[in-house]
Amino acid sequence: MPPAIHARVLLVSPRFASHSFWNYQATCAVVGKRYSAAPLGLVTVAALLPEAWELRLVDRNIEELTDADIDWADLVMTGGMLPQQQDILAIIDRAQIRGKPIAVGGTDVTSSPHRYAQADFRILGEAEEVMAEFVAAWTEGARHGRFQAARFPDLADSPVPRFDLLKLDRYMHVGLQISRGCPFNCEFCNVIELNGRVPRVKAPERVIAELDALYALGYRGHVDFVDDNLIGNRQAVRPILREIARWVRARGYPFEFSTEASLNLAADEELLALMREANFFAIFVGIETPDKAALSGAHKRQNVGRDITSSVRTFYRAGLFVNAGFIVGFDAEQASVAEAMVQCIEEAAIPVCMVGLLYALPNTQLAKRLLAESRLHAGHDMTHSDQVADQCSSGLNFETLRPRDEVLEDYRAVIERIYEPEAFFGRVRRQIRALDIRGHRLRRPLVEVARDLRSFARINRWMLANRGVRGPYLRALGDALLRHPRAVRIMVSMAALYMHYQPYARDLVTSITGRIAVAQAGGPQALEGATPLPAGARPAREGVPAAAGCPAALGERAVV
Repeated sequence: MPPAIHARVLLVSPRFASHSFWNYQATCAVVGKRYSAAPLGLVTVAALLPEAWELRLVDRNIEELTDADIDWADLVMTGGMLPQQQDILAIIDRAQIRGKPIAVGGTDVTSSPHRYAQADFRILGEAEEVMAEFVAAWTEGARHGRFQAARFPDLADSPVPRFDLLKLDRYMHVGLQISRGCPFNCEFCNVIELNGRVPRVKAPERVIAELDALYALGYRGHVDFVDDNLIGNRQAVRPILREIARWVRARGYPFEFSTEASLNLAADEELLALMREANFFAIFVGIETPDKAALSGAHKRQNVGRDITSSVRTFYRAGLFVNAGFIVGFDAEQASVAEAMVQCIEEAAIPVCMVGLLYALPNTQLAKRLLAESRLHAGHDMTHSDQVADQCSSGLNFETLRPRDEVLEDYRAVIERIYEPEAFFGRVRRQIRALDIRGHRLRRPLVEVARDLRSFARINRWMLANRGVRGPYLRALGDALLRHPRAVRIMVSMAALYMHYQPYARDLVTSITGRIAVAQAGGPQALEGATPLPAGARPAREGVPAAAGCPAALGERAVV
């Protein structure tokens, strides 16, 4: 490859859709941050560009993109996830209006390249595999092209992200990544289709190098490992956890960690002990449903035969706060699942539950099966409205076996019940009692402690001003103070999240009520404006790889 010519590159992180389960705007405001997670994908891409190139980063979730920013650049680069699609397209338009070439990449661009046909460059697949080819073409004078990764790269090729480009103090947490891929075969999941079933894992020294880079920049606090399944390769992750434990201990515990893992982690006492030693405090777990037939039908067999409540309580005893994902709409559902799902959530005492409607992501086994059965619909994806951002407010892009209105009614019932104040704070109270956080540590700078105290005052004002919330909140707070003072910070964090979840759940119930009315008026399979795909047609969207595009942070595990 010839030497890279000098270039000024503007990296733009697109704005996430505002009406999303994961858009914690109210929570960020009360804790003095601008957005939940930093754009790990773009700063990873930045590290793959030539050192001679001059880089700037603008994250539209925390700041505005100006014409002056665009005019400064020789090249604009952007990309991201499905909920960012509309803003990516708007950024393309703005760059081209001002005469600047633009390159797009990341998860949604890889999955749906046809939607980005107007971009000058489309970079598809994991960045480590394809960025050198793009840089060579740009250096040789190319000003348009499509670059496709041919394989899944070895993560030894993944550089330390350019964290120095981030305004770190504006985010609730920062993401890192240990592995990509998952060994399981869940029918509805696109990770195995797009990142493979053989988990690729970074070397321990590479993970430590990334922690060192964050630490050197002065960052302290929450770090999320954004792996789709941290324990996909258990043997490879054990030495990494040991190294992380040594690292945080030697530096006085400047970070606390979260991640995503499968439910079978509960059966591995050694891994749980290692995670405790490494200062992990939270995990996201895909439970999906308590219906064993639905789990088997969806090929999520790793959850079949496991006692959900017992497994979750094992996590609590290991000091791990649990967030969980649930899905309504599986084919194997024979009758209402609402009562069983709510009972599962209550018995396991899981406050934060991402409950979604089943969505057939393209190129997944689910989408292929539904297409073969002539049940998959076209014209109804999660981008039909700028108010639709996740599979909570969308979903069911296929003909359901149960009457559609019954599935939607189940979904509405779950959302209404689990985010009612007494229920939510009751689960918080019970989870806090069960949580064993002895040994968990986090050294916080005085400025952060002062910020937390100000946030606590704001949260209290909001909670006490809301009559229906006031009593449940005070009971949970009092219980934590009396029984488990060390967990008060976690309890208050849950209250801050509830400032987002309560209005979001209320709006979601209103939206689903409208969809129920449409389904009842148009028949059990009515889908707003959608028509079945013709035989042999491909789904409207491609799958979305969790690659170097924009990995999700804790609680942001939507398969989009």
